[in-house]
Amino acid sequence: MALVAVGQLTSTASMANNLRQCQILVKKAVQAGAKALFLPEATDYISSSAEESFSLVKPVQESEFVLGLQEEARRFKLPIHVGVHEPSGQTTSSQRRIKNTVLWINEQGEIAHRYQKIHLFDVDIQGGPVLKESESVEPGMKIEPPFETALGKVASTICFDLRFPEIGISLRRQGAEIITYPSAFTVPTGQAHWEVLLRARAIETQSYVIAAAQVGRHNEKRVSYGHSMIIDPWGRIVASVGKKADEPEIATATIDLELVKKVRAEVPLRRRTDVYPEV
Repeated sequence: MALVAVGQLTSTASMANNLRQCQILVKKAVQAGAKALFLPEATDYISSSAEESFSLVKPVQESEFVLGLQEEARRFKLPIHVGVHEPSGQTTSSQRRIKNTVLWINEQGEIAHRYQKIHLFDVDIQGGPVLKESESVEPGMKIEPPFETALGKVASTICFDLRFPEIGISLRRQGAEIITYPSAFTVPTGQAHWEVLLRARAIETQSYVIAAAQVGRHNEKRVSYGHSMIIDPWGRIVASVGKKADEPEIATATIDLELVKKVRAEVPLRRRTDVYPEV
């Protein structure tokens, strides 16, 4: 069994300030005895426009934010799972793109895993935000397999991927024991769907779900729902931060792989792939 921490913060367009917030979260995770820290989508920055995002994005080897987190991971021997932006190879003279990715920085401070967001957030909610991620973000083209950690087999998704159960089911088939959903949910969609979707993903994959979330006002256009949480394979919420936004905060829970085995043994999910396609 291993204790893990899920973090919550309010990222802005200042990567230096966002790094300082993450350093607070690292310190809290270390003091709590956590063996890994999970941070939200776009922890490096949240911009007010695509143009501002293009001006901020850097390769990870040049990013003051990523380099700073790598140093924190090395110093405290604490693996960090974090959402960032990276330049896209699809950028042309007529269209600029970035990648929305998540990184696993191991205890040596090395980037050991990377996943690029597959499903992009294009919404126009009546009385709520209009967001068109596809206008500036390059979609990922691959479900990355789970990777071995001291916690168990971890698998990555990002935010809007949460609405597509196929990814979680595929990752479970590939051996995932912990599935992550780092996010920046809007307030209207968070209030309506956040908890129920996360619990559904945990129940249908019989896996731990770790969902680090952005919270509060990032700029004049963006406000995030918060409520970072950890859910066990039975669908129970075992840690939650809530909507607190006045300072970076964590919640902790123990990952018990014996519970994963127990739930899967007691309620075996035998898929009828002779009737419908395997995901």
